Amino acid sequence: MSLLRESTSPHGLLRIIVLVTLLASGCGEPEQATTAMIPGERQPFSGNWSPNGTQQVLDLGAGRRAGVFRLSGSLMLTGKQRLARAFGAEVIGFSDTASGLLARSVWTDEHGDRVFSELRGEGIGPGRRIEGSIIGGTGRYAGIRGEYRFDWQRLSPVEGDELAGRVVGLQGWAQVDRSEAVSPVKTGEGK
Repeated sequence: MSLLRESTSPHGLLRIIVLVTLLASGCGEPEQATTAMIPGERQPFSGNWSPNGTQQVLDLGAGRRAGVFRLSGSLMLTGKQRLARAFGAEVIGFSDTASGLLARSVWTDEHGDRVFSELRGEGIGPGRRIEGSIIGGTGRYAGIRGEYRFDWQRLSPVEGDELAGRVVGLQGWAQVDRSEAVSPVKTGEGK
């Protein structure tokens, strides 16, 4: 009843307008988080990736095999200072049971900005350790450098050209060179 009486006076009406404005501004969409790469500061991350794709294998005799492969899937990162929450990740590479694995990877975030890396390791077999070097990026990842590592586990037996697996123990860090840093952008991580 008191609010009704105050609404008829000029000051009471102003109070109601201010109250409604404050309530309305708090009820909109949640503010989006800013995930900025802090120039020169290492940002640790960990994550999960369950890619699938194709491979072509050659039998080189005496138990030696060589093959090319292409994998893709969603890469989910965790950690307070992660680069982003999720990326679409693609890898293309070569693996030889005698000389190991050599591959290249592109991670693309929801804004189309990309992170590039080189991979090397023991091969693409089960339980194999693979190491990555982040060698650059586009947009907010321009000037990025870093390292990461993980173990590869096969999800199912290889049938034909199909290849499916998952990454275990993905750990790494990244940092942006001060001279190439791009200003922060808003991301949808707060939703």
